[in-house]
Amino acid sequence: MRAREDARLDRMRDRHRLSKFCLRHGRLLPTSGWTVVRRKWLSEQRFVFPAEQLTFDTYLHAVDLVDRRIEALERAIRDVAEQGPSRELVARLRCLRGIDTLPALALVAEIGDFNRFRTAQELMAFVGLVPSEHSSGESRRQGSITKVGNAHVRRLLVESAWHARRRPKVGYELARRQRGQDAIVVERAWRCQQRLYQRWQRMAGRGKPHQKIVVACARELAGFVWAIATDQPLDPRLRAGAPNAHPARPRRGEALADRARRRPGPR
Repeated sequence: MRAREDARLDRMRDRHRLSKFCLRHGRLLPTSGWTVVRRKWLSEQRFVFPAEQLTFDTYLHAVDLVDRRIEALERAIRDVAEQGPSRELVARLRCLRGIDTLPALALVAEIGDFNRFRTAQELMAFVGLVPSEHSSGESRRQGSITKVGNAHVRRLLVESAWHARRRPKVGYELARRQRGQDAIVVERAWRCQQRLYQRWQRMAGRGKPHQKIVVACARELAGFVWAIATDQPLDPRLRAGAPNAHPARPRRGEALADRARRRPGPR
């Protein structure tokens, strides 16, 4: 997993070198992503001076090499995820929206034994997703997240938490990943979608920036990951499909409009 992460960073640098070289020579890259169309366009580029052509070919060859590296590493990672000793845990974590094979195996490889954390809050603190605190006496002041511990796990959780901005649903790919899994794991994954979406809507209604919202959702996602990895039982007081214990708060405009509707008119 670390080798794949290093290769991803190398690919980003190699692509930047190639694209900036093209821009310096007035060649605007087509499309907005590194698609087949862009790769075909790059292979057709020719330069007048031999030194420029050699530099361009070297940059392009470096991009192709790192792409092959990543493909080989991802094939090996999928083999480990399907046949390795952690295949059952990886399959359970893949039931969460936003966490597929690569993030699930990375979480297992980086964290190791989830049972060493007695509570979900300990895991949140381990990856640096809890607020920092500057307290003295009776005053308590909390700041930004601590950012201690494993930065790789923190980045994976934040990237996965961006899915919380969309309404809860189980699409084709997610349903395929959940097929054959324990009903408790599937139910917990569904509650995770509902809780994170409600958290996003509440904080967005209060005008919080998306960067803060996604970090807050990543912190709660870490709690669901811990619960699934340690086989925590579901609360028997909550039935499947029941509304969340913490419903989303209405936005300020909606609350004022509702208050105006309930206010009695002139007699």
